[in-house]
Amino acid sequence: MMTTTTQRLLDLAAAAPASHDEDLVLLLGEANKLYQDGLQDLRRGVAQRFDGLPTEELMLAANAAGMPCDASQDRDEVILLLALAEWEMTPAAMAYAEMAEDAARRGVCLIPEE
Repeated sequence: MMTTTTQRLLDLAAAAPASHDEDLVLLLGEANKLYQDGLQDLRRGVAQRFDGLPTEELMLAANAAGMPCDASQDRDEVILLLALAEWEMTPAAMAYAEMAEDAARRGVCLIPEE
């Protein structure tokens, strides 16, 4: 049986509360990679879906989706904003965000302190 990105992120998020220190960092690392992979997969889909649409219309769509953008951003950046707006509403992204927030409250994050 193949595990989807969403299912694996949900599994990691479910395991996170019982994990501590280095184990939690490992879970966060895997979840972060899955989060990024899922976002990039969705970005490719958004790019295909909006292929041929003028950048100005993409900017209007991004602004309407709550992702402000401006004329200094190129088409790829606007497509990423649209994908991010869509991705953040998925169960996988929500599970990852909750997992990362809970870990941060416990003093654990992926960025080492200096």
